[in-house]
Amino acid sequence: MRLPFAAGSGYMAYQMDASLTEGPIGKKLIVFALPLLMGNVLQSLNGTINAIWVGNYLGESAFAATSNANNIMFFLLSLVFGIGMASTILIGQSIGAQDETQAKRVVGTSALFFLLLSLVITVIGLIFSPMILKGMNTPHDAMDYAISYLRIIFIGLPFMYGYNFIMMIMRGAGDAKTPFYFLLISTFLDIVLNPLFIFGLGPVPALGISGSAVATVVAQFVSLACLVVFLYRKQYFLRITREDLPYVRFDREIIASLVKKGVPMGLQMLIVSTSAIAVINLVNSYGSVATAAFGAAMQLSSYVQMPAMAIGGAVSTLAAQNVGAGKWDRVHKTTIMGILINFFMTGVLVGIIYLFNREALGLFLQDDAAIEIGMRINLITLWAFILFGITFVVSGVVRATGAVMVPLITTFLALWCIRIPISYWLSAEYGLDAIWWSFPIGFTVGIILSVWYYVWGNWRQAKMIGSKQAQPAK
Repeated sequence: MRLPFAAGSGYMAYQMDASLTEGPIGKKLIVFALPLLMGNVLQSLNGTINAIWVGNYLGESAFAATSNANNIMFFLLSLVFGIGMASTILIGQSIGAQDETQAKRVVGTSALFFLLLSLVITVIGLIFSPMILKGMNTPHDAMDYAISYLRIIFIGLPFMYGYNFIMMIMRGAGDAKTPFYFLLISTFLDIVLNPLFIFGLGPVPALGISGSAVATVVAQFVSLACLVVFLYRKQYFLRITREDLPYVRFDREIIASLVKKGVPMGLQMLIVSTSAIAVINLVNSYGSVATAAFGAAMQLSSYVQMPAMAIGGAVSTLAAQNVGAGKWDRVHKTTIMGILINFFMTGVLVGIIYLFNREALGLFLQDDAAIEIGMRINLITLWAFILFGITFVVSGVVRATGAVMVPLITTFLALWCIRIPISYWLSAEYGLDAIWWSFPIGFTVGIILSVWYYVWGNWRQAKMIGSKQAQPAK
């Protein structure tokens, strides 16, 4: 989104812009993906710095606790990912079709949904945190740490949901830059506040691992508040004004689309998150050293996944706007460019980590045994994230039309029918190596199924809502 400005009431107003449907695709894709990539880097850097504080100063048990709690948080964010992604696609198609009223209908309905869901999950989480962690087979020496950390995170969940909702809405409209600027605020605050709340200073008490969670919640709240104020002061075209209050309701047509398309996308993320929980549950049975090593390796792999996630998000928005505009030639060119860019960027990151494997793991781990396990994990799994990136890009384009069931089935087959059975059935004989090898095997199955559906499937005929979506030429 070029973010052109127009004068009005003494302010500068953000206007609707469908520029992603025109111009060179490669350049558009890179420019749109860069803020997403930098945002992913910031979030992972923030998590990495927090992990360094916890792992080096609070011990392996505390680090294992945060690893378990963070998997639960990924699960919780997955609960609303589908509705948020469906909203993003609907808004992208509406912008491509130059239908601002439709876009505001989506914003009003999905905002109400996000608010109610976040409050319900917060209450449930505060009550059942110990049961959830016990069900994950969290190591006994990490349990108390994990409970205190997770409960505080649950309190901040509405702020996390709120920020992620606004971020996805703006990206659907073609604006990836503005959310990044406010992510800078959140990351800076989290990094600064973590040691303050962990160790205490002056009137601020030392809260230990709970302080890390408090810092995250405070940072999310401040960033969300600043973003909301900014959008209203700048008269962002998708903000809800007094005249737009009729849109803040459970619009039957919008709800039907969000549920029909959003639930499968949410289930897809739930499959990913529950499979991660199943893997860490298995790793937990090998003790805190293995859990800490796995947590450190996953910290590094989160950086490797960043190009795929950024390019995947970018291709989904570009594809959605071009589907709305009926420009199917640009949809297919977006897929090819996305795969090529992701292949190069992910490959470079994998090579860098392989060169500095021990040194990178040493940022999180002090125990030599844990570092050795972490090096083994990286050796077996990192290269396979290149395959993951291709699948992520192809699935992003397919979902942009509203075709959501096959990507869901593909993810289920690759993870719960391949990766998890391999991990559990073979680990008894081959130990931890069976768990690590399940990653590239699962990714390989995923890419084969995804590419097959893209080439021969009927995803081009899918619709998000009504009959407004342009169809490809016969």
